[in-house]
Amino acid sequence: MLTDTHSIRYYQRLTDALVELWNRGNRLTEMQIYMEGYIASLHHTQALEPHKIHRLEEEVFRFLRDPSNFELATPQPETERDYF
Repeated sequence: MLTDTHSIRYYQRLTDALVELWNRGNRLTEMQIYMEGYIASLHHTQALEPHKIHRLEEEVFRFLRDPSNFELATPQPETERDYF
């Protein structure tokens, strides 16, 4: 679990971007490339400590492997109400 506020913020940005890529029709491999580039940029800019980046990467991989994060919400049919 992420506890550092900066790590959580980067996690939210990255997972939101991954969901957006999925909604645009990108494949899982393209999303992994995006994630790897994002993580590499965090290393390059030294935005977080290396152990926090590693933990963030683990959490994002877990998010990416969970299919429930990328399911489309199916609308529920409305039930007819009997007012009489």
